[in-house]
Amino acid sequence: MNLRPFVVFLAATWLAGCELLPESSFGVPAAVSPPASRSDCYAEVPDFAERDCLLHDWVAFGLAAQRGDQNWREAMLTRLEGNDPQRRLARAAALTWGSQRQWDQASELFKADLHAAPVELQPLLRYWLNEVERRRALAGRVASTQAERDALEAKNAALVEKLEALTAIEQNINLRQQTDGTGR
Repeated sequence: MNLRPFVVFLAATWLAGCELLPESSFGVPAAVSPPASRSDCYAEVPDFAERDCLLHDWVAFGLAAQRGDQNWREAMLTRLEGNDPQRRLARAAALTWGSQRQWDQASELFKADLHAAPVELQPLLRYWLNEVERRRALAGRVASTQAERDALEAKNAALVEKLEALTAIEQNINLRQQTDGTGR
């Protein structure tokens, strides 16, 4: 029995991967409407309304917040006033790139309204929350390390002062011994 054609077929299938199999065999319907193109999606202020553009608009807003300066951030925060969860989450995304005090506000807003976001957007928002929490933790460690460094510098300065005093005492003792030894 010649197995060569069968082995060649198996090798070709293995090398081609899943591309040769129809999509319907994976539980994905074959007739899914294509998602909106990126050119169709752009909201300066993202919301939860347009499901096809949801992730794209929020990622674009996050990048704009990262690139924006303080003036952009202040103008956007004014536009995002209100208690609507989508506005509060957008405000949190903008605050994520502000000052350390604003990181605290961003964290509170993310935690308060993350559950109100559409399920497909929650991983992105959770990622942003985790990032701002990491930055807050690092800032806390830097402050703690700086306080420890300041305390060590103060302790070092006190030790240097004591060492200088002991050196002066030792020099006085040595001078006395020299004058007592030569004066006899």
